[in-house]
Amino acid sequence: MTKHKCGWCVGDTLYEAYHDQEWGTPVYDDATLFEFLILETFQAGLSWITILRKRNNFFDAFDQFDYKKIAKYNDTKKAELLQNAGIIRNKLKVNATITNAQLFMDIQQEFGSFSTYLWAYVNEKPIKNKVEYYKDAPANTPLSDALSKDLKKRGFKFVGSTVIYAFMQAVGMVNDHETGCFRYDQV
Repeated sequence: MTKHKCGWCVGDTLYEAYHDQEWGTPVYDDATLFEFLILETFQAGLSWITILRKRNNFFDAFDQFDYKKIAKYNDTKKAELLQNAGIIRNKLKVNATITNAQLFMDIQQEFGSFSTYLWAYVNEKPIKNKVEYYKDAPANTPLSDALSKDLKKRGFKFVGSTVIYAFMQAVGMVNDHETGCFRYDQV
């Protein structure tokens, strides 16, 4: 018997694997949170499947998403990234990733971890929405507006409310699996 899945992932094995194993699962590990922040930054204006198909290339190009290394990238490393056909070669997004890595560590210092800062927005507990059809899920919410606003105030780039809501969905701060999806009650 086939399990019902959210309609957005059906038909592509990479999408389905991501949906079945990662999307919406609560993430508390700072390194993984930073990885998703990078990927969502690069996804802005593009489809998520494009990013998933390049995820391993991003992993290699950005030193396994090590924010401590990324925060120290210089012009030579930036130029190398902009020549890498395996990733999205967008100068603004590359620069934003470096800036965001530096600011990510500032938040860690202030709050003890990025996770602590982030999960405080949902009182440390995922918000379980009741989305019956994936196209009815919001693109942003007052909560993503607030988080986006605070990140921007701190200097983060490419963290608009829609990007932040997609990030919140990905890291399980909000559960937007369709209510009929087998993952809805798992996450």
